[in-house]
Amino acid sequence: MNLFDAVIQGIIQGLTEFLPVSSSGHLSLYQHFTGNSGEAAGIYSILLHLGTLLAVCIAFYRDIWDMIKEFFAMVKEIFTGKFDKNNMTGARRMIFLLIISLVPLVFFYFISDFYNSLSTDNDIIVEGLCFLLTAALLIISGRCVKTGGTTAENMSWKQALGMGIMQGIAPLPGLSRSGSTISAGLILGVSRDQAVAFSFIMGVPAVLAANILEVPAAVSGEVEINWGAALAGMAVSLIVGIAAIKTVKLLVKNDKFTKFAWYLVPLGVLMVAVGIFEHVTGTTITF
Repeated sequence: MNLFDAVIQGIIQGLTEFLPVSSSGHLSLYQHFTGNSGEAAGIYSILLHLGTLLAVCIAFYRDIWDMIKEFFAMVKEIFTGKFDKNNMTGARRMIFLLIISLVPLVFFYFISDFYNSLSTDNDIIVEGLCFLLTAALLIISGRCVKTGGTTAENMSWKQALGMGIMQGIAPLPGLSRSGSTISAGLILGVSRDQAVAFSFIMGVPAVLAANILEVPAAVSGEVEINWGAALAGMAVSLIVGIAAIKTVKLLVKNDKFTKFAWYLVPLGVLMVAVGIFEHVTGTTITF
């Protein structure tokens, strides 16, 4: 990947990681049509996620910092015998809910090779179908109750688990992590602000774990990486990601989140059609 490709993919990652249109799907399409797909492309995609991970940490630093402080306060209470499970602040409940939401990832870790094979197989039919699935989730969530909803103080473990399961499914290329998890939260009755915050914050440990597991392979030399270009792409994804997070907050608040379904439906249909054409003709369309 050269510098130009890195910057373009950084922009795509920064925008589509948080807008409900799937960063993995759009990166996969770019890599497919520019002939950059393969194992190295998968590593680049993971590295670009580091940029958007930092964007989340910056955008939600108050929530994350409160959770960190509450975690150490809770540990102190446990060792001093003062811990009271019935005395839960919003930040403390968020810690427990976050842990619950990450449990499904243990199962999905064992099928991570399946996800990777779909992302690097140079076949875009799966991406098209997953774009359509994301659109369906957005439409369904848009028909849910628009007022009220549970907050950090009274969000249930079932709601956290439901959003966590969707996060585990979200690595499918074309299935938006933000779109699917926020939609799951809204469908389960979580308030708009809480669904957005919890969706993005629970993505931090998941993305961090993916980098811890995958990046060593690149460092060890198993995959050749242009680190200068990769760092440039990460920086771009960070800057664009911060702007995208602010946009998503406004979209959800103003009930405009589901509008992206009308972009995903024709895109999904088109990608399925192109994928079938490539299979039938035996040619790969590149630009």
